[in-house]
Amino acid sequence: MSNDEKENANETENKIENVVEQAEEIVKDVVDQAEEIMDDAVETVSEGTENIASKVMALKESNPKVLYGAIGALAFVVLGLMMMGGGDKPALPIAKVMNLAIGQTYALKGVNTYDPNATVRLVAVPGSIAAYDDTEEKDRKGECKHMPQGTKVKISQIQEAFGKVKFVEVEILDGECAGKKGWTASNNLD
Repeated sequence: MSNDEKENANETENKIENVVEQAEEIVKDVVDQAEEIMDDAVETVSEGTENIASKVMALKESNPKVLYGAIGALAFVVLGLMMMGGGDKPALPIAKVMNLAIGQTYALKGVNTYDPNATVRLVAVPGSIAAYDDTEEKDRKGECKHMPQGTKVKISQIQEAFGKVKFVEVEILDGECAGKKGWTASNNLD
């Protein structure tokens, strides 16, 4: 290594040391300033809370009705906000509209229950007002009136009643009641 190269290397090394020293001084200054700012902020917050506490205590002594009225109003506002906050509630279920076709196969499903053991009622007359009244003799003795959910059925007739409500005559395809017919609301089909 020549003398020029040694001198260049020494100069570069000195420059690097100077830059490192300057960087250390800058970092130290920034840290000191940050500590001062944090100390000032903590002091300001503690003074502010002492001021608020002293003002509240003075208000309690001078006019307690105003203080308690303000506390009640604040509680009322918080309670109102809690009651109006909806949160993440699931949307209400909406009845599905199905395109029904005579001769198609469906499964019975009780739309008004979450109980998997619930049954679907089949009636002798579509839209019967006494659909769930077991006082009729024929209905009381008739079998295959309460079918379990999931029973496979085939539509043999469709009839509208009460506006948009559709009733369907279904033929039972499963079990001991296979071949028997009954009427149910179209929303009981899945």
